[in-house]
Amino acid sequence: MVKHGPRPLVICGPSGSGKSTLLKRLFAEYPETFGFSVSHTTRKPRPGEQDGVHYNYVTKEAMEEAIKRGEFLETAVFSGNIYGTSKHAVRQVQAQGKVCVLDIEMQGVEQIRNSDLNPILVFINPPSIEELERRLRGRATETDESLKSRLETAKHEIQYGNKPGNFHCVVHNETLKQAYEELRDFIETELKREKQEGVTVSLKRVPLPEDF
Repeated sequence: MVKHGPRPLVICGPSGSGKSTLLKRLFAEYPETFGFSVSHTTRKPRPGEQDGVHYNYVTKEAMEEAIKRGEFLETAVFSGNIYGTSKHAVRQVQAQGKVCVLDIEMQGVEQIRNSDLNPILVFINPPSIEELERRLRGRATETDESLKSRLETAKHEIQYGNKPGNFHCVVHNETLKQAYEELRDFIETELKREKQEGVTVSLKRVPLPEDF
């Protein structure tokens, strides 16, 4: 199991909750602090997604074989597709002295919680199911059937995410500015605590453009 470097940051939340937007801003403001763990998935790429950047896209057979070999820290099945975080992906980031960011499903959170990674756990909570549906429809990537499945899953994720003790922080994404400040302040506090305990981690900020 991976033990070296700063504690990893685990971000969880329903599809459409704003995770990607918040993480994009976090990476832009702290370019020396965070490294993204690129997950594996058996789903097909969406328009504009790149292999090795958004996900490592693999076949179901290849993923199942790698899981059997013990190459993954966590795996989850969502809408018929397998998702997972490989041990190698996390090691690559931690070897650089950066905080490894894991954007994972609820099933994966349970697995990593029970590991010796000691992750910082953050849940991104959408304003409402209605707003979540509006955002997902706006993507124009969902069929009626897949949308219904995602919304049903989201209800369970929201219930799990808001249960006391499951996460160290719940960010309520009402507005991007408010949600980002809430996320950033919490993470900064956690990482400063790590620095006091002797873990080397950069907290150098880079000013963001006003229209970012």
